[in-house]
Amino acid sequence: MENIKTTIKETKQQLIEKDVRTETFQNKWYHEECKFAIEEVKKARENWLIKARMEKEEEEYHHTRKEAHKIIRNKKKTYMKNVIESIEEDQTHNTRKMYQRVNQFKKG
Repeated sequence: MENIKTTIKETKQQLIEKDVRTETFQNKWYHEECKFAIEEVKKARENWLIKARMEKEEEEYHHTRKEAHKIIRNKKKTYMKNVIESIEEDQTHNTRKMYQRVNQFKKG
């Protein structure tokens, strides 16, 4: 039994370390505000399920989920806008850098 617990803890730690290292070009927009919003959605859903799926908790869950998606969409939209502006700026000044960014963005 103790062996299973240690294996689970080690695997969990490895997954956490992997998540920190694998930040790609595509998810740089995902900041603490997005993580907090997702955690709030998880809490609201858990509360809804615990309270025997009451209507009030369901509405709260759906509202929280809608707000979280709005935050995430806005963060991603802002990030994409900044990337596009920097690529356009590189187009006039440094064409090679522009193509490098475009290729990096396409590959992920």
